[in-house]
Amino acid sequence: MNRALTLDDLVLAGIALAAGLLFAFLSRMLLRWLAGHAKRTRWSGDDVIVDALRSVVPWAAIAGGAAAAAALLPLTRTVRHHADQTLQVWLIFVVTLSAARVIAGLVRSVTQSRSGVAGSATIFVNITRVLVLAIGFLVVLQTLGISIAPLLTALGVGGLAVALALQDTLANLFAGVHILASKTVQPGDYIRLSSGEEGYVVDINWRQTTVRQLSNNLVVVPNGQLAKTNMTNYTRPEQQLTVLVQVGVGYDSDLDHVERVTAEVVAETMTEITGALPDHEPAIRFHTFGDSRIDFTVILGVGEFSDQYRVKHEFIKRLHRRYRAEGIRIPAPARTVALQQGTVVIPQQRAGGEMAPEPGVTGH
Repeated sequence: MNRALTLDDLVLAGIALAAGLLFAFLSRMLLRWLAGHAKRTRWSGDDVIVDALRSVVPWAAIAGGAAAAAALLPLTRTVRHHADQTLQVWLIFVVTLSAARVIAGLVRSVTQSRSGVAGSATIFVNITRVLVLAIGFLVVLQTLGISIAPLLTALGVGGLAVALALQDTLANLFAGVHILASKTVQPGDYIRLSSGEEGYVVDINWRQTTVRQLSNNLVVVPNGQLAKTNMTNYTRPEQQLTVLVQVGVGYDSDLDHVERVTAEVVAETMTEITGALPDHEPAIRFHTFGDSRIDFTVILGVGEFSDQYRVKHEFIKRLHRRYRAEGIRIPAPARTVALQQGTVVIPQQRAGGEMAPEPGVTGH
């Protein structure tokens, strides 16, 4: 416009801008009230949506008020174009950040609410957030009149060089995606690697898998190495597992009585100890005639891997106390002593592995 700026123009522009600020304030108060109600619902997705709206709606209201104020002022065509372009970029930037927060939050909410899905794995959340931000960046460039075709071509050519330079990083990224997609390992699983490391999987991100040991130390394993190593998952296909406890009694024991007493102790332990499975049917299996005792295995059921230590601890204490009360003897390992012409001969192992007699006391 070519007319001069008047006081009425300033008043109308100020009213439009003030209306935008007022609407932003009221919308923020309303969304804060909705956020309080959303926290009381069981679904966490509404919390994510309301939280994102608390960011985008007030800024959008301010941008709308600024756009209305600019339309009421007698600006030149060039200034108006730059003002509109600035407001568009601002609005796209706010919407992109809010959309990235909403989508990433919904992905996290879905993965946490469904069993068998990576609940706390940040790799999916990070990939989703980066994709949304990249799309928003391309839209901003297009809005500014910058052609994105040469940029996409350059990224395609440069991607080959980047892929060669970041082979290990990309290998870890795709290995992490493969691990999560195949559901062989998920956060919360207890795993043991062939190299000896074991613990609970805390997180699987774009580069590495974090494992928390029972000692509360963290072990960081690259995803590529985790995908190639032999691994035992104690949580899948079921979290409940059986634990074997080896026991031995003397040859003079009544095995039927031993089995009955042991079964009673198992039933008592399974009922009273936290982490044990009361519905687990006790199993007692005699299997070996040892040198000084008859060995058998007691099979216990526990809820998850770390419960076995507490259950075994209590079971062994109770079984030992009950055996003493019942007169069941648990013999200690004994060494065979041979007598040759009045000489006590105790087998002794040489450095080469052969057994040689140790000179003893010669009888008279």
